[in-house]
Amino acid sequence: MRYTTNYDIGDRKRGQGINEDSLSVTIFEQGHRDGYLGQTRPPRVRERAPESADDEADTESEESASDDAGPDETDGEAGAEPADVAAAIDEAETEAGATAVDPDEHADDAADEEADPGPDDAAEAGDTDGDADEADEADTDDEPAEMPANRSAGVFVLADGAGGHDAGDVASYIATTVVAENLAPVAIHVARSHPQDFDIDIPPAVQPETMGPEDIQTGLENAIIKAHREIIRYADESGTQAYTTVVAGVYADGQLHLGWVGDSRAYLVNDAREEIVQLTKDHAVVEEWADQGEIDDVEAHVHPDGNQITRALGGSGHEDPDRAMVEVDTRSVRLFAEDTVLATSDGLIDAQTDAPQLYEEYVEADRSEEMAETVLDAVVTDEEIRDVLLSADSLDDAAREYATMSNERGGKDNISVLLFEDETLPTTPSGGLPVRAADPDVDLSERDTVILTED
Repeated sequence: MRYTTNYDIGDRKRGQGINEDSLSVTIFEQGHRDGYLGQTRPPRVRERAPESADDEADTESEESASDDAGPDETDGEAGAEPADVAAAIDEAETEAGATAVDPDEHADDAADEEADPGPDDAAEAGDTDGDADEADEADTDDEPAEMPANRSAGVFVLADGAGGHDAGDVASYIATTVVAENLAPVAIHVARSHPQDFDIDIPPAVQPETMGPEDIQTGLENAIIKAHREIIRYADESGTQAYTTVVAGVYADGQLHLGWVGDSRAYLVNDAREEIVQLTKDHAVVEEWADQGEIDDVEAHVHPDGNQITRALGGSGHEDPDRAMVEVDTRSVRLFAEDTVLATSDGLIDAQTDAPQLYEEYVEADRSEEMAETVLDAVVTDEEIRDVLLSADSLDDAAREYATMSNERGGKDNISVLLFEDETLPTTPSGGLPVRAADPDVDLSERDTVILTED
């Protein structure tokens, strides 16, 4: 499994605001018998058809360089050595309100450690050298070497504190920490429930009880409600208003289980199909109007009321923190090797600072196709989000491009993004796929039955 994160305060708030977004990531990497995938695993690079002979030569050169990729060139991979995994988890569980972690610093540290190995490291390096000849022989074969078996599980939580209120940054911090604290054991429990994946025979009486999608969704709901109550408790004690959105995910056993409140989103981009689907559905005024047909999709991008959400965590402290409730939407989707999951605050989607003016011009132009094209060129669309990821050579590159794109369109608000993918999953079926969009643009009654097998 690989993941990366990126945060930016947004150009409009730079120098005169704070980052009210918060992001937490917890990774559990289980490697056994065949070992970890390891930091020496080359980064995922998407193969693209060259457009000319010169392009083909360039591609061959890049592929040659990629073959020599070392430990420092992996991008946010969770398959580290055991000691590095614990450190990676500590680093990953930083919130966006803090200084963003610079991946290059960790790469430099890793390079220093390799340049000056200790006694234990030297012994391990000797073992690695002993295996190098075997690796070279494997490279000469036509078929790729079989990757070691491993299994990943993880939890991510992204929250966007409500701007204009007293303590949006505190609310988002509480949300990410409380939800992660409650969901990390759930993800590990699910991973532990499948020893057969490693050909380990453990009697059912010794195994933990298997959790189904409904059980994990219930865990998501309970964790988010706990965060809601803690934010209200804080608001009561501090005498402030504290609100935040939240989108949380539990990734385990090849499935992503989501829970969310507000308008922070999760997307899925499939490289094999070159498509993007939105996995969550905003709790927002504009979303409701679009669903009811009162506004069209172009208006939804630039409507003046686009900042109004209908559901959030927290409050003003007037509720009983022990009994307060919030409605949480949940769902589960199956993932494949070519899938990349993107979680983001609305700083990416609503980056355009000229939105109110574009809305007026669109309405005054009687919603003409020409003006619609102008609006869509100015805002960040789902298609652009897809194209950034499909054209990026790495997750890090994509995450940086999202922040850049947001700021180039106006940098209206804080932006936080998380990207992760797991190549050890089954490949995308060549036939039909299960419905994974939260609001699919298809008539479900006309869809054929899709049978998914382990193959």
